[in-house]
Amino acid sequence: KVLHFFNQPLRIVKDQVLSIPILFQLIAKHNQDNLKELYKVFNMGHRLEIYTKESVAYQMIELAKQFNIEAKIIGRVEKSTVPEVFIKSELGIFSYEGHKEI
Repeated sequence: KVLHFFNQPLRIVKDQVLSIPILFQLIAKHNQDNLKELYKVFNMGHRLEIYTKESVAYQMIELAKQFNIEAKIIGRVEKSTVPEVFIKSELGIFSYEGHKEI
């Protein structure tokens, strides 16, 4: 759903994702044929994502640590000719394109 929030085509690369929560591991185990859809629709339980400058991200991570909240940089945003999300996780590699709704 992240592709709906950008006004230009960008490639969202998530190649350092957090571990999959146990609930989503169980769902994935029984839904092997539709893992891409689990990422696209439910974000595979990946929690909150914030898109910001790298320097700000490091400050936010340090603040999260003070509250015992796991946080890290999970990827990056790249220029692209088409809106796309690319995910590399423990379950494989997935990508999907989006479109801007009018």
